[in-house]
Amino acid sequence: MTAARRMPGRQFGWLWTAYAVSTFGTWLAFDAFALIAVVVLHAGPAEVALLAAAGPAVGALLAVPLGPWIEFRRKRPVMIAADLVRCAVLVSVPVAFALGGLGVGQLLAVSVVVAAADIAFAAASGAYLKSLVPSDGLLVASSRFKSTTWTASVLGPPAGGALVAGLGPVATVAADAVSYLLSAAAIRAIGGSEPAPAATGRQRTRLRAGDLLAGWRFIFAHRELRPLFFNTLLVNALIMVSSPLLAVLMLGPLHFAPWQYGLAFAVPCLGGLAGARLARRLVARYGQRRVLLTAGVLRVCWPVGLVLVRPGVPGLVLVMAVELVLIFCCAVFNPVLAAHRLEQTPADRVARTLSAWSLTGKATTALLTALWGLLAALTTPRTAIGWAGLLLLVTPLLLPWRRHTTPGPDDRSAPAAEAARGGGAPRAA
Repeated sequence: MTAARRMPGRQFGWLWTAYAVSTFGTWLAFDAFALIAVVVLHAGPAEVALLAAAGPAVGALLAVPLGPWIEFRRKRPVMIAADLVRCAVLVSVPVAFALGGLGVGQLLAVSVVVAAADIAFAAASGAYLKSLVPSDGLLVASSRFKSTTWTASVLGPPAGGALVAGLGPVATVAADAVSYLLSAAAIRAIGGSEPAPAATGRQRTRLRAGDLLAGWRFIFAHRELRPLFFNTLLVNALIMVSSPLLAVLMLGPLHFAPWQYGLAFAVPCLGGLAGARLARRLVARYGQRRVLLTAGVLRVCWPVGLVLVRPGVPGLVLVMAVELVLIFCCAVFNPVLAAHRLEQTPADRVARTLSAWSLTGKATTALLTALWGLLAALTTPRTAIGWAGLLLLVTPLLLPWRRHTTPGPDDRSAPAAEAARGGGAPRAA
């Protein structure tokens, strides 16, 4: 029986629906806080970079205990709670704007809470997906989620741009809040009973100090995941640091309209849809490892071209071309990485591993975004974008080029490795 045929029906359908509606809401509000900061609050490059950096950084710090806590809880209630929290804090933005009290401080506070809830949802949903989908269906499921992401990224920004043109950028934040409410309803509709994770009573009531580090310990001990972890941290961060600076550059000195800015990032996402749909075929033909390495190299070759952006149609076409190739390569790489990561992670470590991966990524992106904001303030946004592109070109050195033909002691499951270190019998999880 093929993986596609073994894919769960109704339950996976509702999970996919929840993901689709919240993802569309997120892309509808693409760079909404940056747009609000620039257009409504008239913030400069340093403030926009601080907003993009500080919120996710503090949110990641607050999320440190969430991974271990989620590991020993049913995942669906956590996902629903994360959706409702994001809905509530995002609603506060249009309310404050209507009352004339919206400021950068509130946007920062909301981004902190949303970042922490994002990490909680990602950890819980990844663990729930692994329990719902057979191992040989994980790539199919990951590809479907990524295809949904890229579809939303094609449709969302233009729709958001139209909404911004008609009602202002705050309206897209309200729409994003509603999307999380609908996502929570879809997850609730999955129904059925979710078995409680096997855990001792003590683990249910409090966390051990070691639990907070279990995700990182597993990643650092794994020969394949460790280099992929550091590679994706830097690549994602160096790609993302240019986003607020490009917003300042395009919406400011280059005088692009908000709808043009949205269009510049929406049309290239068609490449993402194509890449996500192609990933499974490429793996079937060339193998998972070769696809990871090839796409991992190709995805970093293009962002340096953004330094050449100019006003008018030529500049718009340049941004679209660079983003199209970049997004296509990332769309091939990401679902293959997601499936590989789930395959390599024991079931009793998924939430902690995904949480550690996610919050480290957010913290790294936040730190580099702040540094690039400072660099842009000291030089120019264009110079900072160029340096990010140049540094991306050396990140393929961190990919797992060395093939491990036999498992080493650091490739054992986390419980077995823990026992071998002298910790006695593996902990129940």
